[in-house]
Amino acid sequence: MLKDFKALRDRVGAGEPRTVAVACAHDAHTLEAVLHANGEGILNYILVGHRDEILRIGTELGHEISPETIVDADTDEEAAFKAVELIREGKADFLQKGYMQTSTILKAVVNKQTGIGTGGIISHTAFIEIPGYHKLLGVADGGMVPHPDLEQKKGIVRNAVEAFRALGYDRPLVAAVCAAETVSPKIIETVDAAALKEAALAGEFGDCYVEGPISLDLAMDKASCEIKKYDSPVSGDTDILLVPYMAVGNIFVKGLLLYAGARMVGVVTGAKCPIALNSRSASFEEKYYSLMACAAICR
Repeated sequence: MLKDFKALRDRVGAGEPRTVAVACAHDAHTLEAVLHANGEGILNYILVGHRDEILRIGTELGHEISPETIVDADTDEEAAFKAVELIREGKADFLQKGYMQTSTILKAVVNKQTGIGTGGIISHTAFIEIPGYHKLLGVADGGMVPHPDLEQKKGIVRNAVEAFRALGYDRPLVAAVCAAETVSPKIIETVDAAALKEAALAGEFGDCYVEGPISLDLAMDKASCEIKKYDSPVSGDTDILLVPYMAVGNIFVKGLLLYAGARMVGVVTGAKCPIALNSRSASFEEKYYSLMACAAICR
């Protein structure tokens, strides 16, 4: 169990340094996070983008970047292609998006001829540190698949569970959250949640437990479970919240960040490597811990 982002960083620091390929690395916040992690001895890097800008920004940040670690690229599309190529060639372990549109790097990732797709669904898992909750919480998918059907939800569960297993969780606990804990044919997410539970019991996701449908209070709060006399392995101890739609996850996470003092990093999984897809306006801290999350779940 990882209690917080510090525990995540400590886990990364205890292993061999991974190498990140940064697409469009000519971005101060991204470079600051990468160079800081490199200075700690826990991350290596290959920087793809405008060579002169990368060197200038590095100097401004007080770091001397070796030209040998830079792959020059004139356009965002070229940077995305070359960064993905580094993964294919085994020269880097995971991807970090720098100063570019998310759609540009994802287009390179899923390209059938030159990309790093696996044929399965690519989804987003948020790792959230919440004051008052006893461990990091995963939320999937709040950023990639707007209206997943049952098969897509299975892929999202699989991706999130594999990420948590890579973080040291032997049996991740997943809560397929809905508005209530009863199945209603008129509410499709409750039907899907029950089907996901059956799939998990049949071993479709490996060693994990999926509960559903289940309300948020029962997934997160033991006291609510005692009052309602609800008994489940996930009760008050959920590792991963599977949300019914992307908008639910997006709004839930942003509410925690704005009003509950939470911190979040996001990782995209389902390709041949994890991908840090932070907003271009994301802080140094968010980008730094996204690097930690990706490095921690690399196989």
